[in-house]
Amino acid sequence: MADRDTKVIGYFASASPEEVVREGEACLVAGSEAAMKRYLSRSDPGDVNRQTIKKTRFGEIMKGLSVGASDSFDEEAYNRFYPLAKQVGMPLAPADFSSSDAEEIKLMTVIPTGPDRKRFSLW
Repeated sequence: MADRDTKVIGYFASASPEEVVREGEACLVAGSEAAMKRYLSRSDPGDVNRQTIKKTRFGEIMKGLSVGASDSFDEEAYNRFYPLAKQVGMPLAPADFSSSDAEEIKLMTVIPTGPDRKRFSLW
C-alpha cells in the first residue's frame, strides 16, 4: 500500500453501509466533519443524528472509483484529492469552486467513464 493511500481526503456520512449520503448518484465527501454536519443539516435537518460520519482515505476513494462509484467533493476535500489523483495519472483538471452565491454548497463530482473505468469526467 502506497503512503498516499492512507491520506485522509475528507469525511463521508452513512446511516448504514448501504445508505451513504449522496449528492445525486455520487458519494458526498466533505473536507471536514463540521462541513459534513452543515451539509446534512441543510439537506435533511431531521436526519442529522441518524448519520455516522467517518474519515475516508485516498485508497478507499480510488477503490470505489475503480468499480464505477462516483464521488462529489467539496473544495477542501477536492484540494486534498486532486494532487494525489494526479500522482497516479488520473486525467483531472483543477476545480473552479467560485460562485456568485455564497450560500451555495459547491461540489466537484468525479465520475469514472469508459469500459476500463480509467477515464474520468468532472461535473
